[in-house]
Amino acid sequence: MARILVIDDDQAIAELVKVNLELLSHKVETASDGIKGLALAQQNHPDLIVLDVMMPDLDGFTVCQRLRQNPTTHPIPILMLTALGMTKDKVTGFDSGADDYLVKPFEIPELQVRVRALLRRAGSVPHSATLPEILTAGEITLIPENLQAKVKDRVVKLTPTEFEILHCLMQHHGQTVSTGKLLEEVWGYSPDDDVDTIRVHIRHLRTRLETADRKYIKTVYGGGYQLIPGGFNKGSKA
Repeated sequence: MARILVIDDDQAIAELVKVNLELLSHKVETASDGIKGLALAQQNHPDLIVLDVMMPDLDGFTVCQRLRQNPTTHPIPILMLTALGMTKDKVTGFDSGADDYLVKPFEIPELQVRVRALLRRAGSVPHSATLPEILTAGEITLIPENLQAKVKDRVVKLTPTEFEILHCLMQHHGQTVSTGKLLEEVWGYSPDDDVDTIRVHIRHLRTRLETADRKYIKTVYGGGYQLIPGGFNKGSKA
């Protein structure tokens, strides 16, 4: 059983989400606006947050940013649930720190599948941290207990999704990993080939890993992404 916080000013939608997640035996709490939602998240530390975007006073993008800026709420997986379905809206959501993005109106089974997939990565450590694979490749070492990566002598904080993406790339380092494979392995289900979802998360991951002169994730155009664990010069094509 997981503890889930639903932040949505539409009472009917909040109740619909609450009832259907409780059917999966989760404990669900609701907040009717972003300010209350932030307070409850900081106070109760839920395992997952389902977050609406268009709310009065404090919109969901701002709430998401504040959750990610706070060390106590930073690791919590966030599913944005919104009527804003344009690509630019998705990009804004992911830039704000969301792990997944579901557009209203939505099907209940899809909501449940996405929640299951996010909860698979929730808790004290992501699921991949329990796998027997070595979590060190070249200059990069994963620290599962704290959702961190050590790059040479630097330690960087990762979101659960960033951790999973990096772990997947490390498992296949030196090989090209397609966007479809990343979506299946990281999100835990087989969605459409959502290039924008992967592109934004990869950009965030690069920002955390890169230095002034070193890159680690190479774009293979038409193919996907490749981790170069020893790093490569920033002037190289990627």
